Amino acid sequence: MGKTALITGATSGIGEATARLLAEEGYDLILTGRRSQRLRALKKELEKGFRIEVLPLSFDVRDRQQCEAELGSLPEGFREIDLLVNNAGLAAGLEHIDKGDPNDWDAMVDTNVKGLLYITRIVSGMMVRQGRGHIVNIGSTAGTQPYENGAVYCATKHAVHALSQAMRADLLRSGIKVTEIRPGMVETEFSVVRFHGDRERAGDVYRGIVPLTGEDVAEAVVWAVSQPAHVNVDEIVITASQQAGAYYTYRKEE
Repeated sequence: MGKTALITGATSGIGEATARLLAEEGYDLILTGRRSQRLRALKKELEKGFRIEVLPLSFDVRDRQQCEAELGSLPEGFREIDLLVNNAGLAAGLEHIDKGDPNDWDAMVDTNVKGLLYITRIVSGMMVRQGRGHIVNIGSTAGTQPYENGAVYCATKHAVHALSQAMRADLLRSGIKVTEIRPGMVETEFSVVRFHGDRERAGDVYRGIVPLTGEDVAEAVVWAVSQPAHVNVDEIVITASQQAGAYYTYRKEE
């Protein structure tokens, strides 16, 4: 019997890479994101390449009613979800707290915390009824190591860290595993989004460094969910070789 995974934020970066690796493992996929064209293209690619079924759902995890409507009306073959990867998230802005943009704050809190909660509330209920499942939350090293100019982003990822630990306790008796993966620097669209499309500034974040890729983090997801039934991987911290946490980075001269 095949397994089904739901991945949020699957249109790029870690989410897209995770979709490809899980497809290779034989998972049928429910992929969510706001960019419907990318979802359709990924569906076509994965179904052709791996002979699996893909259900693309284009909606915004920040909208609770959309989450409930889309996941409350899944087709028959997608109503049992074995794996949830809460990947949708973003950073917006990089300023001291007194200069931060409240619109950026809303975007981060609504996506990174509330969106994760909306999706988890629905899917965890399905898993409890099934008596099985695995939830993987994509956090960040910022979830335990706050840094200057990143107060609100760090706060949201601290929330993901706390929620992951609390979910583990809440779902323990239901036989549902919970894993948090906390990457450091990953070169995806993350910094482009943080700097509102300024690609030059985004590129400077990774100057002199070989950062992680989305595929590196996706490999960690697949490893965690491939463990035997009696093994739960509580958390994984993964960083580039040139980054020792949030505070120490070695940049090679170009």
